[in-house]
Amino acid sequence: MNHNRDYDRDGDREDMLTEQGLKEILEHSYAVENELMRRYTMTAEQIHDNDELKERLRNFAEGNAKRTQQLRDEINQIH
Repeated sequence: MNHNRDYDRDGDREDMLTEQGLKEILEHSYAVENELMRRYTMTAEQIHDNDELKERLRNFAEGNAKRTQQLRDEINQIH
């Protein structure tokens, strides 16, 4: 690691992420995960000739659902 480029090395907090900034990042991530979950689910429902792909897409959607819930929990914990 190049410590000449480690901007937090001196303990300066001027670039610290605010709660509002963190909340905005998490809300954006939530929206992205939610959209991916929706797309994977819709795509899986349109596949009729490849059961393995259909199952993988459903698994992707399930993973997105879990991440979406985790993100919602984190967002709700921010004051």
